[in-house]
Amino acid sequence: MKMLSEHLKDRFGCKIYKIALNGGFTCPNRDGTIDDRGCIFCSAGGAGEFAGDPQQSITMQIEDGKKRVSAKIKDGKFIAYFQAYTGTYAPVDRLRELYTEAINHPDTAVLSVATRPDCLPDETLKLLSELNRIKPVWVELGLQTIHERTAEYIRRGYDLHVYEDAVKKLRSNGLEVITHVILGLPGERTEDMLDTVRYVCDMSDGIKLQLLHILKGTDLEKEYLAGRIKVMSEDEYIDILKQCAKIIPDDVIVHRLTGDGDKKILVAPLWSGDKKHVLNRIRWEVLGQK
Repeated sequence: MKMLSEHLKDRFGCKIYKIALNGGFTCPNRDGTIDDRGCIFCSAGGAGEFAGDPQQSITMQIEDGKKRVSAKIKDGKFIAYFQAYTGTYAPVDRLRELYTEAINHPDTAVLSVATRPDCLPDETLKLLSELNRIKPVWVELGLQTIHERTAEYIRRGYDLHVYEDAVKKLRSNGLEVITHVILGLPGERTEDMLDTVRYVCDMSDGIKLQLLHILKGTDLEKEYLAGRIKVMSEDEYIDILKQCAKIIPDDVIVHRLTGDGDKKILVAPLWSGDKKHVLNRIRWEVLGQK
């Protein structure tokens, strides 16, 4: 299993950090096109709690991001990551303006865009393909699960074949695909989660594994407080990661093995708030590092 940090060092020869950007997008699952409630787990910030200020230019967001990691990186480069909401959900002229500003920044090594597989029209694919000839472009797809019963429960808003079609189009345009998976979704057993991981590894260049967080203000919080769902314990999560590590092939880059829930809005699991401890356990018990 190859982690992103190792892959980036091999590929670019220097330290690479990610800067989360906010392009001021919304989402078809929020604006009424599909639904107006969003996915059941998604916060009001659209997963952009750690992203930049959309009132700032992309260049200003990148410069602010560089300042935040200045103690960790001196001469490295950055991934310009459009993280908040649906990163392709805008007219293509607006996308061209935002993406071009990001990719042309001298310290940008990679442009990465998080989006939904149902928000990749042909003109957007063409734009991403053009930019990919300047610097590498990654497209991150929020699949979360392959199981339709779960997808319906979390209000994902599209069927699995939509994801499959998106991956085919992205790859035919020479774009790298990274798929997001949530571990611990309500009603899913260990084998259900592993089935999703196996499937994603057959489809993608990279995978992101995310612990399910219960965040304030979400419909998932209501389910949790009503006692209708539970979250994984720390030991349960470490155990499922160990099993995932056994089935992820070396040619699929692991971009993440957990994720941060903003402590200001984190309801559960509270153990995940101790990031240093959790990452140390992952290094020791999952990756076998000392």
